[in-house]
Amino acid sequence: MTRVVVEAGNCGFTATVEVTKLSARKVGVAVASECETLIEMGGQLEELDWPDALKPPGDSPVYNTAFKCIRHAACPVPTAILMAIEVEIGAAVPKDVSIRFENTRLT
Repeated sequence: MTRVVVEAGNCGFTATVEVTKLSARKVGVAVASECETLIEMGGQLEELDWPDALKPPGDSPVYNTAFKCIRHAACPVPTAILMAIEVEIGAAVPKDVSIRFENTRLT
């Protein structure tokens, strides 16, 4: 099982994503969060064919479901799901990601 924790930013929500390899082509996805839209999205992604999930954004069921469920276009959780899938199937090594704001002024 691969687990990632996402501190999403301005919304203040944290999400925990767990991905488990179920078979040669299937993964199970679980999303836990206080965010209702992430819970809804996770419920629709419980079992995925990982080759389909890793297709380009317009063809990926992860992004297509996110577009239907999540109201915040910059939510990092769909990307975290895909990264966890890559690690779980052995296509990537676990490596933290960060977004850092520099030289930002508040108005």
